[in-house]
Amino acid sequence: MIVASSDVILKRMMALHPKMIDLTLDRVWRLLKRLEDPQDRVPRVIHLAGTNGKGSTQAMIRAGLEAMGKQVHAYTSPHLARFHERIRLAGSLISEQSLSEILDECYAANDGGNITYFEITTCAAFLAFARTPADFTLLEVGLGGRLDATNVVANPECTVITPVSIDHEQFLGDTLSKIAFEKAGILKRGIPCVVGKQPEQAMEIIEARAQALGVPLIVYGQHWHVYLERGRLIFQDETGLLDLPPPALRGNHQIENAGVALAVLRRLGATEADCEASMENAVWQARMQRLRCGPLFDAAPHAELWLDGGHNAAAGLAMSAHLKTLPERKTHLICGMLNTKDVSGYLAPLAEVANSLTSVSIPGEANTLPTNVMVEAAMGVGLKASEAASVMEALTVIVEKDQSTRVLICGSLYLAGVILQENG
Repeated sequence: MIVASSDVILKRMMALHPKMIDLTLDRVWRLLKRLEDPQDRVPRVIHLAGTNGKGSTQAMIRAGLEAMGKQVHAYTSPHLARFHERIRLAGSLISEQSLSEILDECYAANDGGNITYFEITTCAAFLAFARTPADFTLLEVGLGGRLDATNVVANPECTVITPVSIDHEQFLGDTLSKIAFEKAGILKRGIPCVVGKQPEQAMEIIEARAQALGVPLIVYGQHWHVYLERGRLIFQDETGLLDLPPPALRGNHQIENAGVALAVLRRLGATEADCEASMENAVWQARMQRLRCGPLFDAAPHAELWLDGGHNAAAGLAMSAHLKTLPERKTHLICGMLNTKDVSGYLAPLAEVANSLTSVSIPGEANTLPTNVMVEAAMGVGLKASEAASVMEALTVIVEKDQSTRVLICGSLYLAGVILQENG
């Protein structure tokens, strides 16, 4: 039998539901049952929810587990350049042949039923994980937690909640308490949960849910601490103190993400050498990533080019804090966002460190924010702003005035994916 390419099958899957997001687990349970419940056969699961930091934290946990000699599956979303990035089998991205076969099998088993793209592809990931030997499965929530398609594993090894903030209000609620309730939906009775630094409102909801389910919490600031001291990362919990190199992932916010990862790794028996590897070896694209090749770099070889996919107010704050630690240099933003995001909330902290913003549309994205709306929002927070037809056009105009300036391309993982496809 000849199986179509993964791109062809994925396109077919897009037509199985009129909405991209429709939070419920009924359709997922139906398809998983037809696939003979692969979610019950995947290797030991570490399930991660949260608004910011899930991907970075997962990358550091994976690096630490692999240093321990473990084979690790990983599931994340969205992808940046290719769908294959979402499914990592025993350390390697899923092959095109394996992905096509798994997707085709899920498409056939679904038999034309109503199901979202994320739901059916998550079922495909479970099927791939169940059929490939490994020691652990790192499972990142797509949206929320309680009704997310990943929330079907009955007995994970542990759960993780990274910092909760306002995002995806149209699906999760318009307050921190409502959003935290959705994130806390991944807690399972009696299964420990590592909790990153949280706003008070979010922590109250997480603690209440944990108490109801008898969940032991391992909480930032209570059971473990993490901070930088003289260029070293210091982590301390009940078993002692670790003196480690800072994370390879850039940004002060990665210190707290590192703490979450280390709290998980210590529970799994990681040595100090394993923890050191988790800091040094983690790789996660489009998180304050320096661009050093491709057409954009060739067009501005003397500029300092950065890429970040953060897209909410907390991400804007984190990027602003990181930019303040870099050597002083004029900084210009090239920004494209989705029309569902809090644009002003994202840009306000960046206005403290940026000299200008150029608004661009996200290529191929129907929900891109109109460039004039971005300009209006930028000017509203005190940023000099203009529009450009493309990232390349924006960059060309910027470097014509200053060849050695700093340029941050930002605002959306979808924009970051386009940039990495063209400049990866």
